[in-house]
Amino acid sequence: MSAGRHFLKAMQALSHLLMGLCLSVGLAQWASAAEEKPPHWGLTLEAGPAWFSRNDARIPNDAQGDRFDVTDLSGSGATPSFRINLDYHWDQYHSVRATYAPLRIAGTNVLGDDTRFAGELFEAGEPTKATYIFNTYRLGYRYTWHESDRWQTRVGASLLIRDANIRLQQGNTVADDPDLGVVPLLSLQITRFLSPRWSAELDVEGLAAPQGRAFDAALAAQYQWHPNITTRVGYRTLEGGADNDSVYTFAWVHYLFAGLRLAF
Repeated sequence: MSAGRHFLKAMQALSHLLMGLCLSVGLAQWASAAEEKPPHWGLTLEAGPAWFSRNDARIPNDAQGDRFDVTDLSGSGATPSFRINLDYHWDQYHSVRATYAPLRIAGTNVLGDDTRFAGELFEAGEPTKATYIFNTYRLGYRYTWHESDRWQTRVGASLLIRDANIRLQQGNTVADDPDLGVVPLLSLQITRFLSPRWSAELDVEGLAAPQGRAFDAALAAQYQWHPNITTRVGYRTLEGGADNDSVYTFAWVHYLFAGLRLAF
């Protein structure tokens, strides 16, 4: 699928989300007169286009494998993406969060050189389909370290479960390298309250080690339509990978998103 069609699908998903936001605002106005209890749960939905500026792989990471750029086959243009966060605040200071963030891109092109990948040889000049999957599940804890009329700072840690795979297909030759692993991350969230309704948020999770790294950072502008409804737009970047005896994989993904947060 061409980059243009990927972008069109992303924009369609974004327009559907914005329509949902308008509906939610209307519901908020209808419910504003009702007596509300302090919210403990929060559900955040984000959607928008994502694109790659890097996606290198070498599997295995030795003389039996060749390094190549996955985007040469899959393309680096926009692809639809979404993310779901569910968090629970049991008091003013402590909360837990669960996150689901899937990502998939696929495309067909030709390799510039013969490439050995996951035990198979893929010849140069032949149509080759690449499928890249990076689905993540996270469970984390955060503590409100500082809070004032203008600032809020929260710190914590999380466990990321990655369900990743790179798959190449050239005619009847197929190879892939599924990877299921757990990665610990540290987290930092800083919110600047600009007015009673407007705020800016920086949300970062990440950790680096000699064997690899993972960083997920987002900067968002937020508007609170209702005590229980907040909309947000922003930019997110996800970067990281692994370099060990088995694999060499590093990717850098960029996102534009619009989102909706419901508190209940």
